[in-house]
Amino acid sequence: MKARNEVRTLVLKSLLSAFTNELVAQRKKPSEALSDGDVLNVIKKAVKQRKDSVEQFSKGGREDLVQKEQAELEILSAYVPETMNKEEILKIAQAKKDQLGIEDKSKMGILMGALMKELGGKADGGDVKEVVDGLFE
Repeated sequence: MKARNEVRTLVLKSLLSAFTNELVAQRKKPSEALSDGDVLNVIKKAVKQRKDSVEQFSKGGREDLVQKEQAELEILSAYVPETMNKEEILKIAQAKKDQLGIEDKSKMGILMGALMKELGGKADGGDVKEVVDGLFE
């Protein structure tokens, strides 16, 4: 706030509000603390919202709003741990596919579930889905 960085201040205030909303949703008092996992989920949700907004504004031709959302996304991304790249996900997905003995696309959901459970917050769900789709092509 002292640096008068309006975008950063706005993003951090919206995060504080989201944390309070999460506490209320969990039926806790706003003065209580969230677990690290809950905090990370709130931040990831905010990142996902910004990504969706960028996509929608790009489709609508609103470059001014795209730039604003991208600036906010950049700030939020600093608070999210690095995710695995697609090559790393592919190695794990192939190993899990062989381990489970999945051969056809009809059991893709089982593989997705097992992968998301194993990878947890280390990988983006969209990237995992893309890799799994590629395994069955």
